[in-house]
Amino acid sequence: MQEHSWASNRACPKAFATYLCVMKKAQDLQPDHVSEIVQMALSDHVSFADIEREYGLGEKQVKALMRDKLKTGSYRTWRKRVRTFGDRRAHYK
Repeated sequence: MQEHSWASNRACPKAFATYLCVMKKAQDLQPDHVSEIVQMALSDHVSFADIEREYGLGEKQVKALMRDKLKTGSYRTWRKRVRTFGDRRAHYK
């Protein structure tokens, strides 16, 4: 598992607690499920609610999982895309 600078300096305890919760939950998931969650999150056609319904991971947990599994640049690009589409559509992600 990668060590992120924001997690190691504990500048944001709430974010760190969410990160730990997600990583514990992610460890309980099978690797193919983690891969499927990442694919679902990257898809423009699957909402966070769909992922939560199927795997029990909320929006913050999916974001933390994506932060852990994607390269930094890929994560930032994904977040920017989700935010941009979310601003344009009422029910995106």
